[in-house]
Amino acid sequence: MYAVIELMGTQVKVEKDDKIVVNRMPASESKTVKVDKVLFGKKGSSFFIGQPYLEGAYVECEVLGDKRLKKVVTFKYRDRKSSQSKKGHRQDVTELKVKDIHLGGTKQEKNTGDKDGS
Repeated sequence: MYAVIELMGTQVKVEKDDKIVVNRMPASESKTVKVDKVLFGKKGSSFFIGQPYLEGAYVECEVLGDKRLKKVVTFKYRDRKSSQSKKGHRQDVTELKVKDIHLGGTKQEKNTGDKDGS
């Protein structure tokens, strides 16, 4: 079973017990996050497609902590102008662990069972 969720401006494919890294989330007192913006889900041979989101579906995530990624350095060099600039950036991110995926009893189910051409 897996799901595609929208979280902090990005779409992420998640499965149970996955660790994902997303842009820094606002500080929250709880250690769990419930993401209800589920775009797509698959359970067994059934597909659940949202328009744009699945109703009643959510993903439970545990907050593992905040961290910063490695520094990305940009260097601009201008030929024949004795001009150059060097800048660095470290992205703040939040690390999450997927605890459970609930697709619920949604109506947007598409079964891909038998495929006979008639």
